[in-house]
Amino acid sequence: MSIAASLSRLRDEIAAACAAAGRDPTAVTLVAVSKTHPAEAVREAHAAGIRHFAENRAQEFLAKAQILEDLDLSWHMVGSLQTNKVKLLLPRIALLHSLDRIELAQAVERHALEGFRLPALIQVNTTGEETKSGVAPAGVDALVDSLRRVRAIELRGLMTIGPLGGTEAENRRAFALLRTLRDRLASRHPDLSLGVLSMGMSDDFPEAIIEGATHLRVGSRVFGERDYGPQPSRGERLTLP
Repeated sequence: MSIAASLSRLRDEIAAACAAAGRDPTAVTLVAVSKTHPAEAVREAHAAGIRHFAENRAQEFLAKAQILEDLDLSWHMVGSLQTNKVKLLLPRIALLHSLDRIELAQAVERHALEGFRLPALIQVNTTGEETKSGVAPAGVDALVDSLRRVRAIELRGLMTIGPLGGTEAENRRAFALLRTLRDRLASRHPDLSLGVLSMGMSDDFPEAIIEGATHLRVGSRVFGERDYGPQPSRGERLTLP
């Protein structure tokens, strides 16, 4: 199936899930996760109407960004980000989904130009799985308090990853917890704009929509199974002009 056909089917399913939840489909942003897929696949998805794309490795993002500079793309970073990669990424990413520690925010502060603010989401581990990154729910308040002192960070909301192989009930529980945390933060910090809930991927986006997701991070349903062909090595030094 072509990427355009996959997107057409996916959009229909998103619209159906929104209708079932009594939500407006235009309130849900589809972020196409292009990790391991070539730049040509991103170009094809762009031609089919997608504007938001995500990567989870800095090296892969930088390589694709150079090739696709002619397109009007909004790039998201969804993977764990090392502090030594921050300088290369700023200000090329539109939204960081994986802010989970104050040290990362401080690295943004060190490298950001005067007046620049990076839109970011706090990644929360709502499932308790040790293999997942993210701050524990009990630590969210303290992290927000610390982040408020970092001028280069503009908090926009929260992100989570659903349980691996979770049931519908387990998925909804994880997503409902994120929504509850966001609502509590919004009440505690009324001056912050925390409208973004990034949750839901290829296998669990309908449950995320029910629980209020504003951003879906979908990869295989757009691009097909991951392509594990040649990728930039971890030690490769990539720079942009």
